[in-house]
Amino acid sequence: MIRLLSILACMLASCGFAGKPGSSAGYQPVEGDILFQSLPNPAGLDLIDAIEGSTGSPYSHCGMVFQESGEWRVIEAIGPVKITPLDDFIARGRGKQVWAYRLDDALRKDVPAALTAMKKDLGKHYDPRYRFDDHAIYCSELIWRGWKAATGSELGTTVTLGSLNWQPYQAVIEAIEGPGNLPLDRKMITPRDLAKAKELTRVFPTI
Repeated sequence: MIRLLSILACMLASCGFAGKPGSSAGYQPVEGDILFQSLPNPAGLDLIDAIEGSTGSPYSHCGMVFQESGEWRVIEAIGPVKITPLDDFIARGRGKQVWAYRLDDALRKDVPAALTAMKKDLGKHYDPRYRFDDHAIYCSELIWRGWKAATGSELGTTVTLGSLNWQPYQAVIEAIEGPGNLPLDRKMITPRDLAKAKELTRVFPTI
């Protein structure tokens, strides 16, 4: 049976993530950083395979860092859109690894407005169909929408499903969309393509 990310979200919600980050212990957060990670990928969790495999990237999830009441947190769309302590976000990823991308200095003034826009989506369901709409949100869409609402500009370049390496994951797509339904012209912003935005620079791990 193909299991979708909602099952993963339930699994993650039931787990504890005590302790400090492991292989990402050297990361020094700045508000507005976008963190990418490889989600846990137990056998049969086909959606994670599809996200990483179709994009040729280890990035299957992302969120934006901010500070609240002196604590570092991440706003993310996993299950519902929610706010997660930074340490828990890092500890969740495979190998406790994150990749941090930072906005250009001239753009950091727009981070508060982007976060405000993203927080309006708190509680919305996860969208495994990777559609642009207001009803359900996927991880990179949350950041893309928030940035566009704040600045009027898109962060990263949208792609179509058909431009990705979708063929090995046709069964996953049809399990989500319905038999024979392959929306190859659907536009989306994948975690990989968000990370490739010209406004972002990878700051951790250093290249």
